[in-house]
Amino acid sequence: MYSILTLNKISQKGLNQLSEDKYKYGDDIQNPDAIILRSFSMHDMELPSSLKAVARAGAGVNNIPIERCSEQGIVVFNTPGANANAVKELVIAALLLSSRKITDGISWVQTLEGTENVPKAVEKGKSAFAGQEVLGKTLGVIGLGAIGVMVANAAVALGMDVIGYDPYISIDAAWGLSRAVKKADTVKEIYEASDYITLHVPLNDETRKSINQDVISIMKDGVRILNFSRGELVDDDAVISACENGKIACYVTDFPNEKMIGKKSIIPIPHLGASTEESEENCAAMAVQELREYLENGNIINSVNFPSCTLEREAPIRFCITHRNVPSMLKQFSAMFGENNINIENMLNKSKGNYAYTILEVEKIPDNGTIETLEKLDGVLKVRVIK
Repeated sequence: MYSILTLNKISQKGLNQLSEDKYKYGDDIQNPDAIILRSFSMHDMELPSSLKAVARAGAGVNNIPIERCSEQGIVVFNTPGANANAVKELVIAALLLSSRKITDGISWVQTLEGTENVPKAVEKGKSAFAGQEVLGKTLGVIGLGAIGVMVANAAVALGMDVIGYDPYISIDAAWGLSRAVKKADTVKEIYEASDYITLHVPLNDETRKSINQDVISIMKDGVRILNFSRGELVDDDAVISACENGKIACYVTDFPNEKMIGKKSIIPIPHLGASTEESEENCAAMAVQELREYLENGNIINSVNFPSCTLEREAPIRFCITHRNVPSMLKQFSAMFGENNINIENMLNKSKGNYAYTILEVEKIPDNGTIETLEKLDGVLKVRVIK
């Protein structure tokens, strides 16, 4: 039986896919085979030796110590696209909020409580909240993954001119993108041409504070920026200053912090991008499916630290080995089985950066000690046997 530790409240729709005869799960599991979580930070957590996999019910994995997991042969999964529609809908809402001063207007109306003639006061004061329409305006989409593509297509449907930039766009994303979306060769084109800019990129050394004083200076006056990816993509001080002097007409972020509260032309949303019942169910269901496939069959789907690796079962015994991506590993594996006069019936090996994964199928388990010998090979991180 496999045990799964839940570090956040996980949708029951996903957990219901775990059959009671094979799995036990909960927030008090000791020595788990796997962990499933949403926003819980694992960085200060000691990783148990029993841990084989971690599944994030969401796309971002900044709350997971990826390198530490990799060094211990622990496969980390995320759920790309499972919450894409929820985020897309909120981005479109933010697009309109940034254009029409809706939040300011609502807040002002609340101050009219007790006013004798509210309709008259509304007609008199509403001119302070005039905005602009998005029809015919240019939206720059930086990052064309699952969410970015959906946002771009929705903006086209709203009658906007859309420019997209993503040097790493996947074939699947490209197929899903509307033909009306224009391709930018450089991100600078987005900055210079866009009335609205929406960010859909991961946070890394390349993207951290990529929206800074220098790039803001080449943007259009009155640009509106939407950030539903990660707060650290922007230089807070630069954005606040640009909002105060009018260079940025509005900044909408789903990642508020101490600096962003109460500032002019900034709309802070309390990280609601994936906060829908449907999104939480979809993410949980996908995360559970990934864990089941890995624990029961050794197949890897949507891992952020090890390669995708799927092999149909053909033999009764399957060895699954996480290891470093170094020469001669396969030669050593084959030699070890050969010494035990065991033929490898089926095999698959793939690599991702500094790490690799190998599936070996055989008719029987080698003599006692072979598994331990495999684990002791220089470069091997973890060995699992699935019957």
